[in-house]
Amino acid sequence: MTDRIAQTAHVVSALWVLVLAAILFVDVLGRYLFSQPLLGAPEIIKNSVVSITFLQLPLAIYRGRMIRSTIVYDVLGPNWQRSLRSLANVLGLLFFLGTAFSAWGPAVEALGVSEYEGEGALRVPTYPVRFLVVATSVFAAYVYLHLMVLDWTGRLDPDGEELAGV
Repeated sequence: MTDRIAQTAHVVSALWVLVLAAILFVDVLGRYLFSQPLLGAPEIIKNSVVSITFLQLPLAIYRGRMIRSTIVYDVLGPNWQRSLRSLANVLGLLFFLGTAFSAWGPAVEALGVSEYEGEGALRVPTYPVRFLVVATSVFAAYVYLHLMVLDWTGRLDPDGEELAGV
């Protein structure tokens, strides 16, 4: 189920990228042909980049696709490798819980004061993006915890490339 949720978030982010490409294309075309940009395009793109990034994180974590250096890892024995993976999972879990905790207050405040980006014709609310950061950070923390449980119960490939029997 974790994999399915992470894949769904990833697909949503990919579709969002396609929509942004269309918005950017229309904006550039409007500027070039009609000297009229697409109203609100910078605000939409600015908020979307953060959303897309956070939507892609859980699947990257779950599939073991985060950037890592294996210089020390490769010379360690299997038990030490598991301990090092556990340390990385705990640090990831703490980082994303911290991110969620620190983003919660600004998200609630943005909702409470109706915070918007942009002026004039199009004003984009910021609270959806802020709550998305909170939700995806909580889910990313859960993914790290889930991976640690899988690792310690022998259901995770030691290389972290594939999940064994999951």
